[in-house]
Amino acid sequence: MYFIARSTKAWVVTLVAALLAACASTTVTLTPSPQTPVCERSANALVLWMPLWRLDQKDVAAREAAAAAGLNSFFANSDCFARTELRRVSSLNPVTTAEQSAQGGPFDTVVTITVRELGPVVKLLSSASLVEGGTEVILQVTARSVDSSGAAREFNVHWRNGGPGVVKGVASLPSDISATLRSGLQPD
Repeated sequence: MYFIARSTKAWVVTLVAALLAACASTTVTLTPSPQTPVCERSANALVLWMPLWRLDQKDVAAREAAAAAGLNSFFANSDCFARTELRRVSSLNPVTTAEQSAQGGPFDTVVTITVRELGPVVKLLSSASLVEGGTEVILQVTARSVDSSGAAREFNVHWRNGGPGVVKGVASLPSDISATLRSGLQPD
């Protein structure tokens, strides 16, 4: 009986230590930094987006669905712009962007978003906790005023959430991309 109680206590202590070690943290890097907010509550915006996955990317359809859900959620709930029209496109070259911005009504701003990374990350044996993981989102963003002849500004947003002992799946990806957009586009 003493042996069972002692081993149970050791197991509980080990579990509590593992849970304390599995604290996630979030880091966001804007390149170049700093960036002024893209969001402008009085503007009408056309947001064009597309994924640009790695050649060895797994679960492309699920990641694209998560990206679409996260983008829709952010622009529906953030008050980033007065009105936002979100379109998934197959190319973000300047000709396509100009053609898209001419369709669908008057826009003040055109924002393009290339989703370069969206997914869970797991590293084995990389630290004392044996497992280090989380999720990672990398977006390339361009923004320009429709009535401006100036060049569009372009920057990258690299968002990570995780840490030692953290293992995350794909369920959080829509909220992860929304959090990345909040950090990068900086709504009020």
